[in-house]
Parts: sequence; C-alpha cells; structure tokens
Amino acid sequence: MADAKVIPFDDDRSRGGAKGPSRRRSRRPGEPVAVREARGPAERPAGVQPVPAAAEPPLAPEPAQAPAQTGGGGGWERRIAGGLQFLRRRITGDYDVDEFGYDKELTDQVLMSLLRPVYEKYFRVEVKGIENIPADGGALIVANHSGTLPLDGLMLQVAVHDNHPHQRHLRLLAADLVFMLPVVNELARKAGHTLACAEDAQRLLEGGELVGVMPEGFKGIGKPFSERYKLQRFGRGGFVSTALRAGTPIIPCSIVGAEEIYPMIGNAKTLARVLGFPYFPITPTFPWLGPLGAVPLPTKWTIQFGEPIPTDGYPPEAAEDPMLMFNLTDQVREQIQHTLYKLLVQRRSVFF
Repeated sequence: MADAKVIPFDDDRSRGGAKGPSRRRSRRPGEPVAVREARGPAERPAGVQPVPAAAEPPLAPEPAQAPAQTGGGGGWERRIAGGLQFLRRRITGDYDVDEFGYDKELTDQVLMSLLRPVYEKYFRVEVKGIENIPADGGALIVANHSGTLPLDGLMLQVAVHDNHPHQRHLRLLAADLVFMLPVVNELARKAGHTLACAEDAQRLLEGGELVGVMPEGFKGIGKPFSERYKLQRFGRGGFVSTALRAGTPIIPCSIVGAEEIYPMIGNAKTLARVLGFPYFPITPTFPWLGPLGAVPLPTKWTIQFGEPIPTDGYPPEAAEDPMLMFNLTDQVREQIQHTLYKLLVQRRSVFF
C-alpha cells in the first residue's frame, strides 16, 4: 500500500475519483457531504434539510502504514553486520589506540561484554555514590584492594562505566607484574591499564582521564583471610602527590565482597619465590580441587564512592610537603576504612 497521507478536512482532493476542476463544484454551506456526492450536479431535492456543519462526520484518513519491525531478524542482522565490521577493522588494523595502548573499541565491545555477566549475575554488584564522580575532567579514585586475585579492579572498572551517566572509563594503575605476564600484559594495555608510576598517572589526570589506584598493592590483595577488611599501609602517599600536581580531586572508594571470593588461609612462600610471585595462595578449594578451585565464590559485592577531596586549592609547592601528603593520605585511608565498617554492619550476608 502506498504511504498514507493525512488529508486536511476541507481539501476536496480527498473525495471523488475524477481529476481536475471540471468534475468538481464547491459545497454549499450546511450541505452534507453524502447528499452532495449522491446528487452530483443536480439541485438538492425538496424536503432534504441541510445538516449543521458541526454535525458532519469527519472524513477518516487512510490508515497509516505499519512501521517496520525493529526487533527479531532485523536486530540480529544489525548485530551480525556490526560484528563483521568490527572484525574487518581488527584484521585491517583500522582502529585507534592511545599512547598507553588503550583500545576503547575493544574494551567497549569485547572486554566489557565479557566482564558484565560476572559483574551483574555472579557478584551482583551494588553501586553507591556514583554521583561523586565528576561528569568530566580528571579525578583520582582510590580504593581498597583484596581478593587474592585482582578481580576487584575489573569490577570497579565496569561499575564506573555502566553506572556513570556519561559512561566514563576508568584507567587503572597496575603493578609491574601485570605487564610481565604473557597475554595478561596485552589485555591490560588494551583495557586502559598502565604502569603504576607517578609520571603516567599525572599525564592521564592532566588529560582529563579518570584514574584508579589501589595503594595497598600486594599487601592488600595477598593478606590472609583473618585480616579481611583491615586496610594495609597506603605506601608513602605518592598518589596524593600526583593528585596535587594535577590539581584533581581524590575520590575514596570502598569495596565490600571481594575479600571472600578466595579465602586465603595459607601462603606457600617457597613456591612463590620459585615462580617469582609475591605470594602463592592456599584457599579451602585451591590447589586441592585443581582448576575448579580457581573459581571464585559468588559473594555479594557493594562498591561505594565517597565524597571527593579537592586538591586544586593548594599551591604548586604543596606536592613537596611531606606532612601535607601524610595528612591527606591518612584522611583518604580513614574515610575508606570507616565506610568499609559501615557497609559490613549493613550487610545481611556474605552471599546475599
């Protein structure tokens, strides 16, 4: 059927089959349409009373053509076409990476898609305080670190991207070991991770990026289960110095739920030294169950972002003041620890 048109009520072109003015005449005031059409050029018969104009039934426009279905096969066709275009760009090298190796397209379309089911269905992450992350500009997110394997950093990355109104990307600062492991090194670079050094962090912050750091490092992620949710030392406050130089806010972040995914009840230090690892974890399931023991427990997570701590009000030389760095580092650490305790009190269960 041809495309339907809404015809104005007083347009005579919508009535009659003949074309041109010779077959039409104007309707007299008060004359019903049906009478005029039936009578043709003759006069109205006697006794036929005109119907008031207000009582004339409106001409119904032709039904509009049904819109094309957007779901079903069309949706799958678009997905397949998009996937083929993505593969073509990957094969031909027609994609962009920044100076740190970050591949935004691969992160959005592949890596995030792989992590999202774990984030939403397995750990069921609940996010609070996302409004404390600015809409644009640089900011440094400082979080606690735990869980034996660094899954908390990956879940934090998904939490920021999927919950922030502007879908901001978190650029994590990672330890040297991450970039020494095959495959992991390449994937980390593609996902936007970079070496945890002050120079790289400052360049990212000054470039308006959202940067994430976990100052506890291996001391936090590899601590025994008996010390869960007790923050370790935050280093020498290098992250504070970096934020001061860039003039960007510091956002404390508390993560609850990661401590229990691999309850670390022992550490095979000799084996760790042989393999070059900072620790070799022993859990209730690993290495006893082999590869199956590497599956994390499905704990319920909560990630809360605290109120930003501004740094743009300090003079440039403040970054060299050790007492100021100590005070700000302690302030960030205490805020994270206090929020952890509060979330633990509110938590009903480790798994629900």
